[in-house]
Amino acid sequence: MTSSRLFIYLFLALHLQVAPRFSAVATEIKDEVKVEVLFVPENCTQKSGKGDLVNAHYDGYLEDGTKFYCSRSVKDGHPQWFVLGVGQVLKGLDMGLMEMCAGEKRKLTVPPSLAFGSKGKAPVPPNATVIFEVELYSVARGPRSLEAFKEMDQDQDKSLTEEEIKQYLKTQDLKNTGKTKEETFYDGVVKDVFRRNDADKDGTLSVKEYNVFGHDEL
Repeated sequence: MTSSRLFIYLFLALHLQVAPRFSAVATEIKDEVKVEVLFVPENCTQKSGKGDLVNAHYDGYLEDGTKFYCSRSVKDGHPQWFVLGVGQVLKGLDMGLMEMCAGEKRKLTVPPSLAFGSKGKAPVPPNATVIFEVELYSVARGPRSLEAFKEMDQDQDKSLTEEEIKQYLKTQDLKNTGKTKEETFYDGVVKDVFRRNDADKDGTLSVKEYNVFGHDEL
């Protein structure tokens, strides 16, 4: 599967490829973020890097164990998707999710300078070290490409409908796992895609709305 075709599939794919077995638990210091690897799947060759589109769940805790954030309880509980390493999440998360594979779980201890700083952000107090427990679901090479858009645009009208994206997701799932997920799963993913990208709210995605990085043109 090409990198462009991988993009949209980030919402549901677990890209499993052959790789050596990793140790189940490891600890390292990465810059100023303490990264504790809790689990790595047996098959792991594609790892996350700056500019990749990733899909993850993460819970945030204070050092005393108080939970201040849970991605499973916001935005209908969908895993969060974002471009890694460009500031869409806290700097500590950007750093701690680097070189991570789909299915991997980590515990990140993030100092104040890479989290909420000297001012804090309620309910996180000033100068607080925070801890994130993260699970990465998929990694896709960004940016969004014209090639993927054309493949999804079945009627070639230069716009994408919810149904076109849904069918593409199902096709990719069949290719990678041999089966599809429940219909409600795809409905939730597609609604989230349109909520984030359908700027003019017309129920379709234009090339410009889809290709948020503006790297391709018709």
